Amino acid sequence: MENAHGVEPAHFQADFERLADVRALANHLLTTYPRIDVLANNAGMATKAFRRTADGHEATIQVNYLAPFLLSKLLRERLRGGRIVNTAVRPASNVRFDPERLGHNGQGYSAFAVYQSSKAANVLFAMEAAQRWPGILSLSLHPGVARTDINRDTSLRLFFRYVPFLISPENSARRLVRLAVTPAEELTSGALYGPRHAIRPKPDIFNADYAARLWATSEAALAEATT
Repeated sequence: MENAHGVEPAHFQADFERLADVRALANHLLTTYPRIDVLANNAGMATKAFRRTADGHEATIQVNYLAPFLLSKLLRERLRGGRIVNTAVRPASNVRFDPERLGHNGQGYSAFAVYQSSKAANVLFAMEAAQRWPGILSLSLHPGVARTDINRDTSLRLFFRYVPFLISPENSARRLVRLAVTPAEELTSGALYGPRHAIRPKPDIFNADYAARLWATSEAALAEATT
């Protein structure tokens, strides 16, 4: 089926709070498409309070990072010669991150801190995937502070509704599309990109050691979820 702009896109649905849904989605895509040019890991959420998924993980970490990590791994062979774009954020100067700790026990829970950690993980995943999967262009993206309802259940909801300098979702999406279509030779695999150029996050967290350790922690977390 085609519309005025070309082929009508197909629609698929998966609940990223259920890793079984992610695996089912990957199986469907693998049986439907012989080639995948771009995987845009753009799913995101922020919660008001601590919540654990059926897989045993804190919900924001699972939806924003662990589920996209799993989907990328499952689609890896089909993505050879293509690219993965992970929506992250420009890391805050005070961001803290432990690559050996994806979980949270709920004590002293801060929705903003956990959200920042999940997005820091997206950046580190892109860095490590660039090393492990050289046949795939791996990128992360700071899409700008967009006026969306991602924080509708948190104390930040009024900020995202009324602060005047936020960008529109359409302009934010254009940044993702740019990374999806820019010739590969003009981009650096493993890099975090802003509106136009690569961003250099602080090296005490965003380094090869942290990226490799996070990858190992993530694979262990997925292995536990299947047992």
